[in-house]
Amino acid sequence: MKKVGLVVSGLIIFVFVAGYGFYASSAADKPPKEDAAKSAASQTKLQNAALVNGKAIPMSDYQAGIDQLDRQISMTGRQPDEKEMPALKQRILDNLISRELLSQEVAKKGIKVDDAEVNAQLETVKKGSSPEDFANSLKQMNMTEKDLKEHFASQLAIKKLVDKELTSKVAVTPEEVKAFYDKNPEVFKTPEMIRASHILVKVDKTATAEQKAKALEKIQSVQKRLQAGEDFAQVAKEVSDCPSKAEGGDLNFFQKGQMVAPFEDTAFALKTGETSGIVETEFGYHIIKVTDKKAPGTLSFDEVKSRIEQHIKSEKMSQEFPKYIDTLKAKAKIEILVKEG
Repeated sequence: MKKVGLVVSGLIIFVFVAGYGFYASSAADKPPKEDAAKSAASQTKLQNAALVNGKAIPMSDYQAGIDQLDRQISMTGRQPDEKEMPALKQRILDNLISRELLSQEVAKKGIKVDDAEVNAQLETVKKGSSPEDFANSLKQMNMTEKDLKEHFASQLAIKKLVDKELTSKVAVTPEEVKAFYDKNPEVFKTPEMIRASHILVKVDKTATAEQKAKALEKIQSVQKRLQAGEDFAQVAKEVSDCPSKAEGGDLNFFQKGQMVAPFEDTAFALKTGETSGIVETEFGYHIIKVTDKKAPGTLSFDEVKSRIEQHIKSEKMSQEFPKYIDTLKAKAKIEILVKEG
């Protein structure tokens, strides 16, 4: 089985409070016939972080970026240096401005995304998690499913724009691909790998002695069925508590370090076609069958040349994309309204 921060919000509150305080005191000091245009401009500065060709980037979007940064920092446990904060916050604003510039370019060039493309993207995400996890993720991001679909539509349209304006124009020669392969031999070495299937009778970490005994009794009955000649994959489909049961218990190829120790030690000690005894891990009781092995080696050039080409293209794109954004910025009117203090 596979092994399975930073005071930013206060600073943002200061931006709102400082801005509001200035606006409120100005209003109090002015006579009743204050300039409506100036009042509207002040209000705009309170509500928006920037204007891109007159289109507002709401302060709420900027705040959402800060909140996401907070969550990422709390997950990593690494507190950024105080001097890093302005740069991190500037990057959030720059990304929002870049996204808005790209969205405007999408509209200008009439790039469209079909509902079918958006729905396909949504289904891919849903399949990658349980309904509960999907719902919790949306809640954490403060999004609805409709919001997520709109986000996907925007991202897919931007991808089409980038593909048209950049990706299709970035070339990689066969000579570049071969040179990369020759200069990076260590990258293409492969460790010993095995392919195994297993049957799991799950035991919860809080299980009582009686519950563990029942689970052991169940896996022992499974072992007897296999010893009597029943098909491993079929039995796995019937009784295994692992999601791999849908594939007859198949876990595909894995290398050392990817599975918990008792499982891995047993699996790598088996010969191809051999079935283990009962193995206990933190997940419960397993019976393992090794179905294939791959010795250590080196991937051939033909096996990896398409991946190398894609890697080099991605590297070139990472250099060209900022240049493209800079050309859009050069033609745009950008007003930064958010003030760090």
